[in-house]
Amino acid sequence: MKRLVVGAHYGLRDWLAQRVTAIVMVVYIGALLSVLLSTKPVTYGAWRDLFAQGWMRVATLLFAASLAWHAWVGVRDILMDYIQPTAVRLSLQVLTLVLLAGYVGWTVQILWR
Repeated sequence: MKRLVVGAHYGLRDWLAQRVTAIVMVVYIGALLSVLLSTKPVTYGAWRDLFAQGWMRVATLLFAASLAWHAWVGVRDILMDYIQPTAVRLSLQVLTLVLLAGYVGWTVQILWR
């Protein structure tokens, strides 16, 4: 008996992407908390000095990209599962991609302005 496999086959890749991006976000938040907890008091000057460093800007951009990818995988899967009309699903997916790309672009503008 030959088994017919259908579908987009995103399973393992999406599962792995969700885990890797979640790990990146947890490491970033942990590093940010440790830096902020070691800085007393946390003032605007402390924030400015922290984000003036290149490594923090790159880490923040990596966090934003991971967050966007994590969100895209989750939202795309929800839309594929629950929105049946193709035109509506495609429109919502495009809107989601445009918004996430805009957010990452806005993050770049904030970090390197």
